[in-house]
Amino acid sequence: MNFNSLNTIFLYTLICILSLFQISCSPKPTFRIIEKPITWNKERENLSLQYLKTRHDLDKKTATIDPKMVVVHWTAIDNIEMTFDVFDSPILGGRADLTGASNLNVSSQFLIDRDGTIFRLLPDTTFARHTIGLNYLAIGIENIGSDDMPLNKKQLKANEELIRYLDIKYNIDYVIGHHEYQNFQTTDLWKEADPDYRTVKTDPGDDFMKKLRKNLSDLNLNPVPTL
Repeated sequence: MNFNSLNTIFLYTLICILSLFQISCSPKPTFRIIEKPITWNKERENLSLQYLKTRHDLDKKTATIDPKMVVVHWTAIDNIEMTFDVFDSPILGGRADLTGASNLNVSSQFLIDRDGTIFRLLPDTTFARHTIGLNYLAIGIENIGSDDMPLNKKQLKANEELIRYLDIKYNIDYVIGHHEYQNFQTTDLWKEADPDYRTVKTDPGDDFMKKLRKNLSDLNLNPVPTL
């Protein structure tokens, strides 16, 4: 074997070692939010302002919130695009249990896919209708899932990362599951004009919220009130 052959083998070996080192030392995936805005127009703005006034007794000039809470939901729809289409219209359709309170469509600020991808549907502090009595101070996180399709580990991690991001920006006090919202009825935070306007929710379930709160224990969030 001549010198050139040895030199070639050495260079090839060095390249392989460097490649393996680069792979082993590569950083973790960067936390990202993908912008996927739903329709926000004058109609949605007006309906949101009307909701704030009639449901929450808040007379505001802009449909914005001061975030102090994050509410975690699941969609009961099994894919991103169909969920986006449901939220996109400013007008609510086909929900007799909700249209009696307002024609404003339901929505949320964030949506998380099964693989943990995070989408922002509305700016963090833009009003969204997602939780009775608490919309005016709550950021909503929807997750693709249902009773038959519980939220998974990738979604757990994505929710944790997103909530940490939001806590840095807004100093969040509460992180709750949608199924826990009625526990706030006896607190000063509750703002719903109709004492009979309630819906029964199961999302995202006690098991998921227990895991999420454990992962966020260092944030010293306030506990959910008990009824």
